Amino acid sequence: MPNSPKKPVVIVTRKLPEVVETRMRELFEAHLNVADEPMSQAELVEAVKTADVLVPTVTDRIDRAVISQAGEKLKLIANFGTGVDNIDLDTARNRGITVTNTPGVLTEDTADMTMALILAVPRRLAEATQYLKDPANEWHGWSPTWMLGHRIYGKRLGIIGMGRIGSAVARRAKAFGLQIHYHNRRRLPEEIEQEYEATYWDSLDQMLARMDIISVNCPHTPATYHLLSARRLRLMKPTAYIVNTARGEVIDENELARLVEAEAIAGAGLDVFEHEPAVNPKLLRSSRVVALPHMGSATLEGRVDMGEKVIINIKTFMDGHNPPDRVHPAMF
Repeated sequence: MPNSPKKPVVIVTRKLPEVVETRMRELFEAHLNVADEPMSQAELVEAVKTADVLVPTVTDRIDRAVISQAGEKLKLIANFGTGVDNIDLDTARNRGITVTNTPGVLTEDTADMTMALILAVPRRLAEATQYLKDPANEWHGWSPTWMLGHRIYGKRLGIIGMGRIGSAVARRAKAFGLQIHYHNRRRLPEEIEQEYEATYWDSLDQMLARMDIISVNCPHTPATYHLLSARRLRLMKPTAYIVNTARGEVIDENELARLVEAEAIAGAGLDVFEHEPAVNPKLLRSSRVVALPHMGSATLEGRVDMGEKVIINIKTFMDGHNPPDRVHPAMF
């Protein structure tokens, strides 16, 4: 009886949903991270020395120092996540290592969370919930002037990055009666603008100065690092809110914290932070900031879909074909 083909060694850096891990064990010689503790750089180096495939997550720094020590066997880095700013793509390419990601499956979940923050910050939802849960407070019932927030219907929403997620946010926001504006590297086709009744701004500065709510939905790349710089943040109206479910590095977090504290910006809804897992203490102290621990895509359905994409990319690659979600540096 002929021997079965040898299964590729697949090292997974974090714990994934059980259904995904089980399928990986069936198809590959999968080494799982049962403890779910983040790997150190030394552990990542050991992993790339022995693996045929590495499956990192967006918080694992697969930089030049790691990739340069990869063994000859490593031919694929199948990222468990859409963003690939955690991977040195140029070094991977120079070493002949293919990189894949998991685009598309997190669009609706992230757009839902963006919309939740767009609602939560102006209406003071987190602040009100915290008040009720604090035993030191005594709620005396409804009052016509207490805990007043602001209506979002009819307000102008400026979306930075009208890709899949930005467009999904626009679709939801339009249903809530918001006026859609956007800034993008490329203007959308006319029929899509008509669908969202969206106004395009080629000047980000001009859009920022006129919006009531800003939603950050662009990827983190060298070109978007501190895209919302101190200068640009100061262009926003003092009555405006900012929501970020993309990447923390897009915003100058220290300046944002300063402006919120000075009430030069009305508030912020943040799911991502510039120096995760560290968060500027001023943001956490502010009652006008809703801060979440990077959970925009945190649904069971989304995580399983991500895992299935990782498996398809690995299986396709190992079968000698071009994986469907291959990443090229020019894409970012």
